[in-house]
Parts: sequence; C-alpha cells; structure tokens
Amino acid sequence: MPSSPIAAGLPVNEGARTTAADWLRMRFSDGQRFLMLCLAAGAACGLAAVAFHLAIHGLFESLWHFARSMGTPGFCTVLLAAPALAGLLVGLAVRFVSSEASGSGIPETKAAYYNHGGKVSTRAGICRFVLGALYVGLGNSLGREGPTVHLSAAISSRIGRWAFRDPARVQAMLPVGVAAGIAAAFNAPLSALTFVFEELLDNFSMKALGGMVVAVVVAAAISRGILGEEPILPAKIFQDFKTAPWMLVALPLGLLAGSSGHLFASSVLKLRSWFALRPFGCSWINPAVGGLACGALALAAYFLTLQAGDPRSSVFSIGYDSLQAAFEFKLGAGVLVILLVFKFLAVVVAYSSGGSGGLFSPTLFLGGMLGGLIGLLLTSVVHPGNWLPLFPEDARVIGGCVLLGMGAFFAAVIRCPITSLLIIFEMTGNYSLILPLMAGNMLAWQIARKLQPVGIYDALLLQDGVNLRRLPAYRGSQDYSKLPVQAIMTYDVFPLFSSEPPVAALHRAVAAGCEYRAYPVLGMDGQLAGVVTRAELERHREAPDVAALIGGRELFTLPTDLSIRSAAQKMIEANLSHVPVVSTAQPGKLIGWLTMNDIMRQMSAMSG
Repeated sequence: MPSSPIAAGLPVNEGARTTAADWLRMRFSDGQRFLMLCLAAGAACGLAAVAFHLAIHGLFESLWHFARSMGTPGFCTVLLAAPALAGLLVGLAVRFVSSEASGSGIPETKAAYYNHGGKVSTRAGICRFVLGALYVGLGNSLGREGPTVHLSAAISSRIGRWAFRDPARVQAMLPVGVAAGIAAAFNAPLSALTFVFEELLDNFSMKALGGMVVAVVVAAAISRGILGEEPILPAKIFQDFKTAPWMLVALPLGLLAGSSGHLFASSVLKLRSWFALRPFGCSWINPAVGGLACGALALAAYFLTLQAGDPRSSVFSIGYDSLQAAFEFKLGAGVLVILLVFKFLAVVVAYSSGGSGGLFSPTLFLGGMLGGLIGLLLTSVVHPGNWLPLFPEDARVIGGCVLLGMGAFFAAVIRCPITSLLIIFEMTGNYSLILPLMAGNMLAWQIARKLQPVGIYDALLLQDGVNLRRLPAYRGSQDYSKLPVQAIMTYDVFPLFSSEPPVAALHRAVAAGCEYRAYPVLGMDGQLAGVVTRAELERHREAPDVAALIGGRELFTLPTDLSIRSAAQKMIEANLSHVPVVSTAQPGKLIGWLTMNDIMRQMSAMSG
C-alpha cells in the first residue's frame, strides 16, 4: 500500500512548501529511501555512541585526577559527592523533564517498539545522553551500552518519523538504530545484529536484517575510525590448548554463573521494588541516595584493594581496566573477591535506585571476576599438574577462566545466549575457547531461565506496569506454563469504594465508560476489601453502600508472581472468571485484574 499521496501519484497542493522529506518521496522509491535512511541512521548513531563514550571517559578521568590532587580527605569527599550529585540530577530530570531517562534504556526501547509503534521522543534521547554521561562519568557503577541503545533508538525513530508516513516503516527504523548503537558501543557488529533478534525482535528475519547490516557497518566503521581498531578488551589467550579439560572447567563455571546471575537479577528487582515505595520521601531523592551508597562502596573497595597493592578505581564507573588486569593475571584472590562483592553491591544499588546507566558492562565485569577466582582455584588450590596436566601456566589458565566467566554471567543476566558468544569473541578478539564458551554460556542461560523464566528487561517492564502481551517472547508455548500472571493481566483497573452507594458506583462506572461484569472494591484504607459483580449492584441499588454487598464473603486473589497455568487451575476450581491480582509482599494491595479472557488470549497466541 502506498505510504504517501506522492508515492501513490495523487495530486499535491502546488502552493504547499516542498520539504526535504517530500523531495525524497518524489525522487526515490520506498525501498531506496529506507536504505538511504539506514545509512544516515548508522552514521548518526555511530557518532552519537562515540560522543557518549568519550563524554563518559573524559568526565570520569577528569574527576579522578581532580580527586587525586586533593589529598585523602578531599579525595573521599569528591568521590562521595560526585556520584550523589549525579544521582540527584538524574532524579530531578526524570521527575520533571523525561520519565524515560532512568535505568538502562533497553526496557524503554522494547516498550516503544511494541506498544508505541517504534516512537521514541527526541527529548528522551537528549536526556539519555546528558544524564547517562553525567551519572556514569561521575563515578556511578553502571555501563554505557544500554543508554547508547536508547539514544540510538531515539535518533533512528526521529529519522523514521521525518521520512516515512507508513507506521510500519517508522517502527522498522528502531531496530536499525539499536543495532547501530550496540555495534559502535562495543565495536561488535555481529553481536549487535544477534542482540536485536534475541532481545528485541525475538525471531530472525532477512527483511529486517538488510537495513540493520547497512547501519551496523557504518556505525562500526565510524567507531573504529575514531576510537581505533583494537578490541575493547584485547585479551591474549593461548591458542594451543586441548578442548576436553576446558569443558570440565566451563560446565561448573556455567553452573555457578547461572545461579549467581539469577541472584544478581533478583537483587536488582527486589531492591528496585523497595525504592519504588519511596522510603526517602520523594522518588527523585532515590538516585541521589543510590549514588551516595555507590560512592561509599566504591571508595571502600578502592582502599581495600590499595592495601592489597592494586591502586585501581574499578568499582567506580565502567571498570574495564581491572577486567583487563584480570586477563593478564595481575590481580590476586583478595582483590578479585573485593571487586566482585563490592561491584555487585554497587551496581545493584545504582540501578535499583533509578540511576541512568546500563547492565552490559557490569555483567561482563562481574563474570570476569568470578571466572578469575575459579582460575586461581585451579592454579593454586588444585595444582593443574596433579589432575589436568594439559593446562599451561597460571596466567593462561586464569585468563581463560575470566573469558568463560564473562560470557556465562552475561548469558545468565541478559538472556541472549548467541550474543553472549559473539560479544566475547568480538570484544576480546579471541576465538580460542569458543567450544567451552558455548557450553558454559548455554548452561548458565538454561539455569537462569529455570530459576526465573522472565528475563530482567521484561521483568523491569512488568514492575513498571507495562503490559507485555504484544511482546514476541510471550507468544511461545514453551513459556506458557511458567509466565507470571502479571505478564498478561490488566493494570488499568477501575475500582469501586466500599463506602459509596451501589447507585453512585454504577453511575460513576457508566460515566467513565467502564461497564464491566465485576469490579474490585477498596476499603477506607485503600486496601482490597472484596469483589462485586455488576449484576449484584443492579439488584441491590437501594443498599446503603457497596460494603453491604461484600460483607462476610471470602476474598479470592492471586499474587503477581503466580504462573498463568496455576492461576487458570485455581480460577477453574473456584468457578471464577475474574480475579483481582495483588502484591506478593502486600496481599492487600491491588495491582491488577485477571480474567479468563486474558488467559484464553494467551492460549490463542500459543496455538497461532
């Protein structure tokens, strides 16, 4: 179907001003314009990603040198105040300017693609650039890749809305920007493509691939032209090794990474839920509190590792310098433990409190530290010559374990197993451990999925009340029995109040256009008091209040984390077609509403 009157050959008002977008429509076909705009998006996203990288790096280096020049008291003051100040700025901006600028940006990008036709506001992109650079550049322990994805999505979305009138083409531009942003941020063009298919599109399409390849090539070429050709982490791992003994290392490491990755993701979600209750009074204070805590943890790690002879700052900001040192066998067991524990806590606090930064780099860092510890175990506690004589010297064993740990932890948290393989290969420029890496990554991914079927980005959206029915990850039969009811329930609930008369409740429902078969009823304290049907309201119009209709009745509810299959079984046993969904932690707090129609739609999506 033609995307515009010009493309359809329809007359255009001759007195109207011809814009550049109109000229493109007249001069080129839809496919040609899409290819040209993919080139433009790749260039723009590549430049934006490089600028974001340089802004973070330059800001943190300046902060670090300034703090080091002030003596110990000044050093501590600066590195406590800077992350907290950055958090305060993020909190104020999210509260008053752009609510989409907190977090990593990947959940917001997914919601924009599926629920808003691929439209990401330009203001959100600008805020993401500024706030992400400030938050990570001033020392908070998050990464730059997630914000780069959101920033690039905003750029490609803006280009698509400028050039196309067809909503499908506008939506198709968003994955182009995502791929370009990842390619430039990681200097990893192949993993950029697989990430889009695994996380955003969830299926492979040659039609989608063409435009993304064009954008990825341009963005990666720009990144390499400005930042250099070297991989982000130039790991020098030996090539002459035997696969069999390394498989024995990869499997237990995958098991450990899968369980610890689940602990990391669940910690982020639980602490984020706690911060959402506004324990400090206002939501915009939370990032400042998180920044202060992050600074304190990073300072403690700095002084502890300084005593161990390692004067690095890697709990602050991104921390690739310590990851590189781990590859080169320059970190002892004590330093590895300190960096693993304190980085874990700092990332969880920084992200959960509402900071603006990503999880890619932290997961790679944590996995590397975990792998380094396993490597030290192999080389010191159990000497390789006693049971695995095919291992070479210590440095090579530890470097290999760091590589395997990075991939396995990334697969467990981010839940993109193919991307986790390619991104390690592209970041390090090393292919020598690909088979053990595949084994460990897939094992970690499967364990994490078993422990928590919903990945971290989708779980973050669920916490924010975003309905995920349209996301492709929730259309497969393999996940039906395990998905929580919050993935398909209705969040926009119309409650009645126990103190209002049935007549007034009916009039209010009709005026709001909410004429449903049943309604949840809230008590005077705002807690869920019961459920009343529309038929009951009609029959008892003369009752003094709604409370009289629900008194003495047993209240049937479902928790948000109950699986859809279990919920269906319970509803069938209770002979109910509609049930309120409540908070697992606060059973009286109404979260949503689940009906048998919601469940049947999910079953239809399975079979379709």
